[in-house]
Amino acid sequence: MKFITGKVILFIFLFFNLLCFGACQDMPSSPGIATGVWVSIFSKDRVHYSKEAVVRLVDRCKSSNINQIYLQVYQSGNAYYDTSILPRGKYKDMLNAANGEDAIDFLLTRARENNIQVFAWVNLLSLGNNDKADILEKFGRDILTKDQFGRPSGRANPNDSDKYYLREDLLFLEPGDQKVARYLIAVVEEIIERYPLFSGVHLDYARYPMTVPFIPGSRFTGQGLSYGFGEKNIERFTEWTGLDPLKDLRSAKDYISWDGWRREQITSLVRRISKKVKDRSFGYMVSCAVVPSAERAYSSMFQDWPFWLEEGIIDYAVLMNYTLDNQLTRQLVRSALSYAGKARSL
Repeated sequence: MKFITGKVILFIFLFFNLLCFGACQDMPSSPGIATGVWVSIFSKDRVHYSKEAVVRLVDRCKSSNINQIYLQVYQSGNAYYDTSILPRGKYKDMLNAANGEDAIDFLLTRARENNIQVFAWVNLLSLGNNDKADILEKFGRDILTKDQFGRPSGRANPNDSDKYYLREDLLFLEPGDQKVARYLIAVVEEIIERYPLFSGVHLDYARYPMTVPFIPGSRFTGQGLSYGFGEKNIERFTEWTGLDPLKDLRSAKDYISWDGWRREQITSLVRRISKKVKDRSFGYMVSCAVVPSAERAYSSMFQDWPFWLEEGIIDYAVLMNYTLDNQLTRQLVRSALSYAGKARSL
């Protein structure tokens, strides 16, 4: 349950939540090794809603040698923090449950007193199944990314392709729509301004939707599903290249151009968020949860996290290494450690 580190930091995270703490007591610690826990809004202890739960969390982290907490504050388009730009209903529920006090403020102070870092965990492009999210109410469903058949991700609007391919059962925003980018950047900026004691921001779902089986780029769109066909994304790509990605891609150069464009929409969003965070304080860290297979991330979900590390856009990557196959785990870790880039040492 530890980060694996070298002289430069590439974090490999085995995720667990509060339900697991009983089995995680008294884990041995090592100098320079970071251990962390994700605290979801759905955690059994309801940390967002109770100072008592915060005390239990920090105490358990100390006894378990956990020195980093990833606190979910933006999930499925909902704000679980003190916001002035998004609907405050979820935050008001938090205040009411905690007798008018902000449990996040209390956690940040308590954690700092115990030398535990806390990061704002932001679910970036996924709206879960929240088709009433504020961003959809503001801009409409055209801001959702779509597959080549014009369908948003999720299980609605089935067609014959669903006999052969699995779509991720979550709604995803289109990162190539600048309304989406500006909205999400504003969310992250508000979080770090309101809560300066966060140690940084952890970005989740910084990618296009996952499909099974996956295809390695748009050259194989006829054999599988692919995303990025949101209306504004197509419009901007056509303005840039003169090509319509739905009907004009014929050469290897065309396919590479369209795939690179989609990849850059994700990279641009992460880069812009990182700059906002770093402009606020260079000491803040920016991390990202990533698909562990770099090739699959790059060619299918257009998440070029090795490049983000190489360019110093993010400080470290957290592998979503969800497998019970120990050999595969080792292979993914070894491969990932080769992408150290400019990752920050801690």
